[in-house]
Amino acid sequence: MPNIIEIKARSNQQERIREILRNKKALEKGIDHQVDTYFKVNEGRLKLREGNIENHLIHYHRNNQAGPKLSQVTLYPSQPASNLKKILTDSLGILTVVDKKREIYFIDNVKFHIDIVKDLGTFIEIEAIDDSNEVPFERLQEQCEYYLQLFDVREENLVSVSYSDLLLNKVE
Repeated sequence: MPNIIEIKARSNQQERIREILRNKKALEKGIDHQVDTYFKVNEGRLKLREGNIENHLIHYHRNNQAGPKLSQVTLYPSQPASNLKKILTDSLGILTVVDKKREIYFIDNVKFHIDIVKDLGTFIEIEAIDDSNEVPFERLQEQCEYYLQLFDVREENLVSVSYSDLLLNKVE
């Protein structure tokens, strides 16, 4: 199970961030239209990500807090044509659906998302990923904070919750 320190922030600086990532020679993975279906679960969050690039069943635990936060994630690769979504929907029920266009970039172990989320707006996400469980928490946090400063993300733009929570709170 990888450890991930992540940051999510509202952003209207997509072009500037793209330029910074390209100047840093980031690996551009492409643009993915992703539909994340969140299911009703007792603990953590469970979502099925359906995209052109990424397709996973994802269970994760993460505290709701602004700024860098630890996510403990379990990924299970899924096949787009499988009946997994039907099984999960029938057994657990759907909590909400997040529909987004996501640009995906990497610099070493740090993953960047430039997102346009339906009904929510535009965001940037930074994820410092430790697949080996050998990188100290502090180092992952430093990586996130470095890019926060580089992208000039202001504290008031930091988002403490998931897109699913933002959508659910918008409905209430």
